[in-house]
Amino acid sequence: MKTASCPCYLVAFFKYCIHLRLDPSGLGKCDLGNRKSFKSTKYGHENLERRKACERTSFIFLRKELPVRLANIMKEIQLLPENLLRMPSVSLVQSWYEKSFEEILVYETVDTSDPKILESFCERLLKIHNRHNDVVPTMAQGVIELKQMCQLDQQTEHSIQYFLDRFYMSRISIRMLINQHTSLFGSNLNGHPRHIGCIDPNCSVTAVLKDAYENARFLCDQYYMASPGLEITEHNGCDSGTNISVVYVPSHLYHMLFELFKNAMRAVVEHYGSDADSFPPLQVIVALGREDLTIKMSDRGGGIPRSLIDTLFQYMYSTAPTPSPSTESTPLAGYGYGLPLSRLYARYFQGDLIITSAEGYGTDAIIYLKVYIFEDMIYTYIINIL
Repeated sequence: MKTASCPCYLVAFFKYCIHLRLDPSGLGKCDLGNRKSFKSTKYGHENLERRKACERTSFIFLRKELPVRLANIMKEIQLLPENLLRMPSVSLVQSWYEKSFEEILVYETVDTSDPKILESFCERLLKIHNRHNDVVPTMAQGVIELKQMCQLDQQTEHSIQYFLDRFYMSRISIRMLINQHTSLFGSNLNGHPRHIGCIDPNCSVTAVLKDAYENARFLCDQYYMASPGLEITEHNGCDSGTNISVVYVPSHLYHMLFELFKNAMRAVVEHYGSDADSFPPLQVIVALGREDLTIKMSDRGGGIPRSLIDTLFQYMYSTAPTPSPSTESTPLAGYGYGLPLSRLYARYFQGDLIITSAEGYGTDAIIYLKVYIFEDMIYTYIINIL
């Protein structure tokens, strides 16, 4: 944390700490705007003046909202156990947040009508976004460093688990806001034409599912020279015969499915042996109801004992060797963060992720997504400004 030699920094930090939101749930009111049908947003058809007005509104919101969120997480980092704060990786993450906080403060009182200011702000957000790309593995490395240094008692592990849930949920929230602004108003507008920022109003669940499967299979083939197949069953309970699509953030859905596929593939291949002639395929059911979209992934990887189910969502638990921090390849497993983070992504938009298992047979992972989360419930920040 900065010292008293930086009075402006400290004044701003404590000012924004006053507005801390300590609710560890997913989308809060500050992510939301007034109730407004998502389907009515047609940003792509607006004229240039309308776009500038939207960008200005977004800028005014973010220059106040982002410091609050950054101050929130910086304050909580300071409350971590002292021995964890001393870990080099944790200190590095802390320095990233402090630098980003300082950079956003520059825009606190600038002229909102100056196009160059708006352009500069967007570029700054991109730099902040890139700076924080490695927050997850770096913080994970900090926890590993602590575990290697000393034995953690149950209370310390519980405190770290509680902090990391809040920390990563905050990170998801901040990156969602930054991605929305930079996707809509950045200079590199090469996104999908039907997307509104990072939100796809017609997200094909099966398309994302197949993409996640193919990338996970590529990793599995690299590690084991083998991988199980995939069987997908769709059931549209609202419009029989129609492909299932939802309003959602494709990158969030992909993250969850990719992690689940990696876990399922590893379980199956290790259960049967990589030299097996064949493997039972992974079975995925995609079901759309009036309230929930359910994605159920089933494997025959031998399952796990019921007593270990809760440990799957603990950040300090993994059945795989810890990957080297110097490795440049994507690990199939190791940090133990895949399931906890995936559950946070699901819960961010009021969904959920649960795991059930039949020991000796296989495991079911179920993702629940709210069907009308954008259209009738969440008042996302971007809807409010369009």
